[in-house]
Amino acid sequence: MNKAEIIALVERYFSAVDGGDFGAVAATLTPDCVFSVETHGVELHGLDDIKPMFDKLWADHAAVRHQDFIHVPAPGDNRIATRFQVVNTHHDGTLAHKSNCNFFEVQDGKFSRVAVYMAGHNTLEGG
Repeated sequence: MNKAEIIALVERYFSAVDGGDFGAVAATLTPDCVFSVETHGVELHGLDDIKPMFDKLWADHAAVRHQDFIHVPAPGDNRIATRFQVVNTHHDGTLAHKSNCNFFEVQDGKFSRVAVYMAGHNTLEGG
């Protein structure tokens, strides 16, 4: 993938997360994707392990939004790092702001590994 394609894949992933659409999230991940939250000791293997984590994220929040992306692609190595801001809306309307960074590895046009470095409370607990 070239630089523009790898950035577009990241933004498609986050759009799917923000839209609460696991089918669209899964379309960006390999079936055996390893998804880790490095700052909280979480490691999930494959879509069946990853889906409950997203289901819980969406159930725990009225809305989830990722924004203000800074991408550092390394397309020759099939990797990209992305720094971003997260705004989660709780069901009572209060907002939680976070500054996170994800490291993605790409295989055959999808993410084979997603490593999350998250500030504060872990909102991506295993399901």
